[in-house]
Amino acid sequence: MDSTRELAARPADRRASPRLTLALASSGFFLITLDVLIVNLALPSIGQGLGGGTSAQQWILDGYTLFFAALLLCAGNLSDRLGAHRAYAIGLAVFLISSVLCALAPSVVLLVAARCLQGAAAALMLPASMALVREAFEDPRERATALGVWASGGAVASAAGPLLGGTLSALDWRLIFWINVPVCLVMLVLGRRIDASPRRPGHFDWLGQGLALLGLGALIVALIEGAGPGYGSPAILALFALAGIGILGFVLAQARVAHPMMPLSLFRPVPLRIAMFGGFVFILTWFGTVFLASLFLQQQLGLSPAIAGLCFLPSAVVSFFGNVASGHLANRFGTRFPTALGLTSMTLGVIGLILAASGESVLAITLLVVLVGAGGSVATPPFAGVVLSHAQPGQAGIASASANMFRQVGGALAIAVFGALIAGGWGFVTGMQVALASAAVLGVIAALLCLRLDRTIEPASVPGPR
Repeated sequence: MDSTRELAARPADRRASPRLTLALASSGFFLITLDVLIVNLALPSIGQGLGGGTSAQQWILDGYTLFFAALLLCAGNLSDRLGAHRAYAIGLAVFLISSVLCALAPSVVLLVAARCLQGAAAALMLPASMALVREAFEDPRERATALGVWASGGAVASAAGPLLGGTLSALDWRLIFWINVPVCLVMLVLGRRIDASPRRPGHFDWLGQGLALLGLGALIVALIEGAGPGYGSPAILALFALAGIGILGFVLAQARVAHPMMPLSLFRPVPLRIAMFGGFVFILTWFGTVFLASLFLQQQLGLSPAIAGLCFLPSAVVSFFGNVASGHLANRFGTRFPTALGLTSMTLGVIGLILAASGESVLAITLLVVLVGAGGSVATPPFAGVVLSHAQPGQAGIASASANMFRQVGGALAIAVFGALIAGGWGFVTGMQVALASAAVLGVIAALLCLRLDRTIEPASVPGPR
């Protein structure tokens, strides 16, 4: 009886600090999104300090993204089992420790290992942060507004990451990791004021998780390391075969196990598949653009990290307004218009960058990055509404988690494939042009597919795993 009263009293107690909960959850989303992109502008400086070529730079980025993507689905399940508050605190503590390890790393190998740990912590934090917001705001309207604030943390971080990374790495590249430490400490202290979250028993898909990590890991290793011995070498071919076995095994497991982490029935609605592919193309294009433009501005045009970071400032500003405009466009015209328009803008910007790569115009690169970033900011929010509105009853959480996983896989593949192209025999500029051309082709396909989306307005919703 007492335990029942205690559980019943928890929601009322939690109303005392909903704003604090929202602030902590939004800060966490900002932090983990920031650490995806803040490293890009620091790569040349890290290379000078620790050594390593393009392959090392790719692993510094993809070590984080790979574990973030591969563990994201099971992290939602783990958040339910541990309770959102406890899972968030554990993830935040590991994120703090891994940030310190990154900042102190004496070699590229240890830095990559710390980044992998950091990505795993981010995977645990993301679904827990959204769950905390849902628990703190019981009223549907208040919850929708709060989730909008939570989502804006990730959007701002995505746009501001390159700018902040360039500014800090101009002083010392280790500052891009040290900056996380005081933020995490403050968040851990304030987090003690939040009530404990309820725990929900759930089934854990160990087979699916293992196969997902095997398939994605082998694929990324093959793409990054294949540039050295050649993609036709026996070792690299074996890795590709292992990746195929892991991915195929994952799909088969999801069709057969009793409690799959990503039910295949989720993908029956065509609009949902289009939205997930659109999100995949958006992140692949944006991450790839930031990665290539950062290296081009510094290694090819000789700009300092600080000046190169400033080249991303206009994109950050325009992207903020693009996110706001996206909702108005979707409310007036439905999801078809903003998604197709945004992906078209990204594709035009990428085509422009292909042409600009042959010259030395900093202004042209800056303006074209704006076109790419603005397009992404307009297209992305409606994709979330499509995913959640077409998810089957009871699958909204896993649908959102799956969409986020596909986005992060797109980012990991962008770094692996684009990095392999610029490190190949073609040279940096030609490799950059080929990489961007592949992104442009995907952008055209995604934009055309978006024309098949309904003109009806999707319910307002916010991306994020359960």
